[in-house]
Amino acid sequence: MYLLLVVGIGVPGLLAEFVLGRRGRQTPIGALRSLIGSRWGTAVGTFNVITTVVMLSFYSVVGGWILRYTLLSPTGAYFAQPQQYFSHASHGLPAVGFHLLFLGIIALIVFFGVSQGIERVSKVMLPAVVVLLGGLAVWTATQPNTAAGYAFYLGFDPDYLAANFFSVLGPAAGQALFTLSLGAGAMLTYASYLDDDASLPRDTVVIAISNTAIGVLAGLVVLPLLISQGITPGQGGPGALFVALATAFGALPGGNVVATVFFFTVLLAAVTSGINLLETPVATLVDNYNASRRVATAAVTLLLAATGSGLALAGPAFRFVSGPVVDVMLTLGLLAFLGIVGWVLREEAAAEFRAGAGRLSGLATPWVVAVGWVLPVVVVFSLTTTVASITGVSLTNTTRAAIAVGVAVACRTAVTRTA
Repeated sequence: MYLLLVVGIGVPGLLAEFVLGRRGRQTPIGALRSLIGSRWGTAVGTFNVITTVVMLSFYSVVGGWILRYTLLSPTGAYFAQPQQYFSHASHGLPAVGFHLLFLGIIALIVFFGVSQGIERVSKVMLPAVVVLLGGLAVWTATQPNTAAGYAFYLGFDPDYLAANFFSVLGPAAGQALFTLSLGAGAMLTYASYLDDDASLPRDTVVIAISNTAIGVLAGLVVLPLLISQGITPGQGGPGALFVALATAFGALPGGNVVATVFFFTVLLAAVTSGINLLETPVATLVDNYNASRRVATAAVTLLLAATGSGLALAGPAFRFVSGPVVDVMLTLGLLAFLGIVGWVLREEAAAEFRAGAGRLSGLATPWVVAVGWVLPVVVVFSLTTTVASITGVSLTNTTRAAIAVGVAVACRTAVTRTA
């Protein structure tokens, strides 16, 4: 399901953000305002920036968990009672402290700007993540009793998918949007830095494949390792990664070393994602309000320190924000991007697609048609599923489909009339 959504929604949606970013040459507020030429562009861009702040508010708390486990893995301090340890570490003042430390790390990188900070760090961290995950995947393959884990991870059960398709559609869509940073404007911001002759279709596919490959590599480490130790994936609630893996590492010879390498790898990936999210609100203050990067970084970091600390202290609020709230905000953001590209810009978007695309230029028109007619219906259907799950409302698939078509057509009509 996840891979299907990455290909069907993620790739064309990411391409839409890239087109808007390079065409607008600014952060979300300025880019959308100039492209649309109305206050709605400012409203959508502001919503995107708020989305990145909400995402990073909870993500920096998770980053703090990862940082803590990385530092304590050499001693195996959490091996003996993993559930109790995670319950203590995940919320409360200890979680606040590590959230602030993680936030300070990514803020320091963003402080130095795109070329001196973000690009330099990313060039080291991303290859390191791939190498370390690849090494861990090879090591996992040498461990006993991992065959069942590979069968569980790589197996495909069409009957289960058919029976549960609509129940997993919303969460799977939210996960796909989150891992690709879609709908928040982060990729739009980075696309504003791309050269005019860069192939946007090629870059989009490379990012989607790279992101998916890293996720597959992580799965080749985690699931076989858990099942080889008799641990059922998914047990342990929201801290399943920490609780279940702590149990598995504690049972392995040399588990301290493996745990240290694993959590250090996850930490590198978390820092990379964190700086990607933080750059959007910081660049927005720099571009739209003439703030210096130093002042902008400090202001956004202070805001996130407060919002993240609040979530670190309140478990129910953390779960609500990190789940349904972020899923809905990302889906709405993506729907707005699709509408702007497919309903408002159209030919301009196609021209931007073709710039530097070479032999892929012929896909511009089919892509605009898909973005303007097909994907909005799919995205609204996913949004309807998520909202129904949150509110506890039971809807038949026919009703969801009718709502999706009706909302998509109504939105298109309203936008084209005011554009």
